[in-house]
Amino acid sequence: MRENWEDKHIVFFDGDCGVCNFWVQWVLERDHHDRFMFASLQSEFGQKFLSERGLETQVFNTLYLWKPGQYYYIKSRAVLQIANILGGIYKLSAAGKILPAFLSDKAYDLVSRNRMKISNQKCFLPDQHQKKKFIEV
Repeated sequence: MRENWEDKHIVFFDGDCGVCNFWVQWVLERDHHDRFMFASLQSEFGQKFLSERGLETQVFNTLYLWKPGQYYYIKSRAVLQIANILGGIYKLSAAGKILPAFLSDKAYDLVSRNRMKISNQKCFLPDQHQKKKFIEV
């Protein structure tokens, strides 16, 4: 199902990764103001996003946050921006922005390289409300 995603923040994630699916669930549970939608990098929509920007279309180890028509963030900056948009206590993560991106991305890359070992996550099945937040095309 397709909602009006143009005014949302789109989170692109590896649909085959348990850590990524855990992260998506975590954001879904905290997105009380309905600011986010989600698309896997493997989806047609995800592949179009990547190819239009000249980004890697076959390796799915990077999280992207995109505000259509405005900007996109990658890796640790995407994570920090998502927390900032969620607001409340999660805004405190903005302190992480004092680190240069190359340092915070090193930590991100460490988790990314080991994510398949870390995860024992079962397949995530969104409920009816959550299904509306996924872009499939």
